[in-house]
Amino acid sequence: MKGTNLGEFEEIVLLTIASLMSEAYSVNIVDEIANVTGRKTKLGVVHAVLKRLEDKGLITSELGEPTKERGGRRKRFFTVSHTGKVALMKAKAQRDKLWDKIPELVFQEIK
Repeated sequence: MKGTNLGEFEEIVLLTIASLMSEAYSVNIVDEIANVTGRKTKLGVVHAVLKRLEDKGLITSELGEPTKERGGRRKRFFTVSHTGKVALMKAKAQRDKLWDKIPELVFQEIK
């Protein structure tokens, strides 16, 4: 397994998979990222990140059943692995520590 440090977009994809739970397949992931972040993402970019996350052991995938709507093709569903959950918790803890160190004065004039 490669390192478990997450890049910014890897973290977004991993969080999206966790939030979608049993409905985490590539098209849904792209749509949810756009809905939540306003960030338009190409399917190919998400596929590359999904492959990288799977290679790192942060997610697993399995094929669903074929559907008529998809011309008999099967969707690949993604799940956050235990290692992925640990990586997300580590990333959140690191961010929280940094946020906690910022004096309130820094953001005082922002409403």
